[in-house]
Amino acid sequence: MKIDDVRRNAYSMPLTNPSFPRGPYKFYDREYFIISYRTDMEALQAVVPEPLEIVDNIVKYEFIRMPDSTGFGDYTETGQAIPVRLNGVEGIYIHSMYLDDDAPIAGGRELWGFPKKRATPKIAVESDVLVGTLHYGSVLCASGTMGYKHSPVDTAAVMKALTIPNFILKIIPHVDGTPRICELVRYHLEDIKLKDAWTGPAALGLFPHALADVARLPVREVVSALHFKCDLTLGLGEVAFDYLAK
Repeated sequence: MKIDDVRRNAYSMPLTNPSFPRGPYKFYDREYFIISYRTDMEALQAVVPEPLEIVDNIVKYEFIRMPDSTGFGDYTETGQAIPVRLNGVEGIYIHSMYLDDDAPIAGGRELWGFPKKRATPKIAVESDVLVGTLHYGSVLCASGTMGYKHSPVDTAAVMKALTIPNFILKIIPHVDGTPRICELVRYHLEDIKLKDAWTGPAALGLFPHALADVARLPVREVVSALHFKCDLTLGLGEVAFDYLAK
């Protein structure tokens, strides 16, 4: 294989059999179950990197069901997102992500820098309750419940929340173990088609685990819950801040 061939085809690993295809990455009937809760400000300050600013002591615990996504297939994801500001603009910092599909783990980490790890999240409707869980192996790490479709939600407010920028800390090490890329990435959700949105009474439990440390941001008070579906395109990113720049 010629050098130019390597350059032309080098968008993912392995070179001759990539773990995921080229984008765009579109999602159909993407289902969100989000529980917003208050946590300890000191815990947030320990995990949110500058130059991001913490807006409030709020965390959004998200369960996301993705039954139909181009290139990535059918999978479920869960994790924590934190409201932040950068240069006066409000956004969301993606702190943790756990999912059950290798292609989006590879693509998410290599392209955007999503903090994805392999685990087993699930979303299900059990009688009159929406249930989200995260297991790491046999151990339960998160359990969220919400009354199923108790009250409709203003879709304009949901759309506004979906269109703000999202931030990720992308880290790729050099061959000697030192950081080669360490940057704050900004991306947006695009082509959003929001379907119905609902709320209801909710509860959330987070449980300590050595390798799935969602309980590092403990639940002090559940603030709200949201359940909705949408179609969207996952936009590619841009560098918002380079930690290695001189």
